Amino acid sequence: MDKTMLIDIDNLPVDGLRLARDFDFMSADLVEENAVFLDPARAEVEIRPAGDGISVKGRITARLSFVCSRCLAPFEYPIDSRFDLVFLTDELDVLQDELSDVDMKRLFLCERRLDLRALVLEQLNLSFPGKPLCDEACQGLCVVCGELIGRGGCTCSVEESDPRLLNLKRFQRDKS
Repeated sequence: MDKTMLIDIDNLPVDGLRLARDFDFMSADLVEENAVFLDPARAEVEIRPAGDGISVKGRITARLSFVCSRCLAPFEYPIDSRFDLVFLTDELDVLQDELSDVDMKRLFLCERRLDLRALVLEQLNLSFPGKPLCDEACQGLCVVCGELIGRGGCTCSVEESDPRLLNLKRFQRDKS
């Protein structure tokens, strides 16, 4: 399997380049360790010259399976993400002690080539939720019995007491 898809910027047509391609990434390439691809990731990308650099616009679609952070149940997660990036072909001309806000948003190309495969994988990973949940209302697992809370599986009555806070409760009780 090819690990790169290099686009040579010097040979980019004046009117740009349009690509639509499926990418067979490995699940191990993802930042979410429990994510599994259900279908290959599909990317539609347009690369155009733009002043001192190139403009890269695109859309990524994919279907993945995540594991809920609360109840540990697998669930399907569709991705439909758009991106719009500008890469500069030259490094910053002047050494600076501080970078401006504009400089912080700039992306630079190394060796005047764009690795499209790496770019699509990066944008795919950036589209993931910080905490995958099967449902916003998911209450997770009971800490006592391990059954699902709120779906009829758990009947435990849990007293919200943390043994580490016992001394604080005593202090509050003694103070009053």
